[in-house]
Formats: sequence, structure tokens, C-alpha cells
Amino acid sequence: MSKRPSVLAIIPARGGSRGIPRKNVRLLCGKPLIAYTIETALSSKLIDRVVVSTEDEEIAGISKEYGAEVIKRPEELARDDSPTIDVVMHVLNWFEEKNEYFDIVVLLEPTSPLRKENDLDSAVRLFIQNIDEADSLISLGEIHLENPHIVKTVEGGVVKPLIGTTRRFYQRQQLPKAYFPYGVVYMSKAETLKKYRTFYQERTIPYLIERWQNYEIDDVCDLICVEAILTDRLQSRKEV
Repeated sequence: MSKRPSVLAIIPARGGSRGIPRKNVRLLCGKPLIAYTIETALSSKLIDRVVVSTEDEEIAGISKEYGAEVIKRPEELARDDSPTIDVVMHVLNWFEEKNEYFDIVVLLEPTSPLRKENDLDSAVRLFIQNIDEADSLISLGEIHLENPHIVKTVEGGVVKPLIGTTRRFYQRQQLPKAYFPYGVVYMSKAETLKKYRTFYQERTIPYLIERWQNYEIDDVCDLICVEAILTDRLQSRKEV
């Protein structure tokens, strides 16, 4: 691409939540959860538009207050079992009906608020630098205690390794590295995203995040941990 690609960031945020009621507007350190993702996206120098997709009026109001555009999604895309990719396609179609097109689509999960200030621009730059060899990018965090080579399962009341292997690992450092995808950032060329309808494509490159970022808020335990990390980082900034 000769000129800088146009980049659209989509933040999906529905009103319902099983684990934590009204999760996306829950206050963390005095700020709605979704606000952290909106502010980080808006601070990016490489993201051109920041859109929140929601069916919820309160989320829409808060999103606009923090500076994001809002696209109202239909109720059928706001159920517990509604695939996120359908939400992304709805936003892309909304823009294309208005003859607005983007080269790169970024998906930012509001339940992964632990982003460094430069994460999004670093990820976009990495993707653009590899644009001829890569079609998508996902954020990965290295896992340790949850490494599948030491995780167990229970079959018929008997403990067995999740991955069948005769090799024993006595130290964490001996384990093959394993990673889990977190919602810090997903990214794809718009054309391949529409073709494959997934961010996991044949030519997907990783964007590695740090250990303290390895959280997605699904329950109260996650919420407590994330708020503690946010509190610590906010305090550290005040001390600088």
C-alpha cells in the first residue's frame, strides 16, 4: 500500500452480561469499564475512526460522552450467543452503505482494558510493516500455570494429562511456550475479514502482550484483579 491504510476500530459492547450485571458500564477506579478502551483507541495516531456497537442506551450515552461514535446494533446481535464477527460485519456494512470503506479493521474488547498507551499504534505499525505477508493480527499473552502441557483433565474419576505425552516437566522453564489470545487487539485487512469472517486466518501474526495484561473480565475475580492493576498503574503515574 503506497499511502497509509485507513483504520477502523470497533468496540463491541452489549448491555447484557451473565457474570457481572451491566459489566461494560461498571465503574473501575471511578471510570466506566468501556471508557478505558475508548480513550486508548482515541489516543491512537493511526486509528482513523472509533466506533462502539451497542443496543444499549446507557452504553451509547457513555460512549458518546467519552468521544466515540455509536452504531446501534439490532437486538438479534445483542444476545448471549450472538457471534462477535456478526457485529463486526454489521458495522462494516453500515459504513459501506454510506460509501465509506476502510483498509484495516481493529476489534477492541472492552473487557480487556489493560492496554499500554502505545499498544494500539505498535500493533498497527507491526501489521502494516508485514502487510504483504500477513492478513490479520491477534494479541497473545504467554500462559504459565495454565500451560496445556501440565493442565490435567478428569476422565472416569481419574486424573489424566490434557495432552497425552510421556515427557515430564519439572520446571516451568522447561515447558514449551504456549499463548492465549486476549482481547487487547484483533486486527485484519477488511477484504480478508469479509472473505473468511474470522480474525484467525492462515496468515495471522502475533502481537505479544505482557503478563499483567493477561486478563479478560468475565467474573468478579477478574474484576478485582484488573482494578488492582489499574490502581497500581494510576498510582505509579502520579509518582513519576
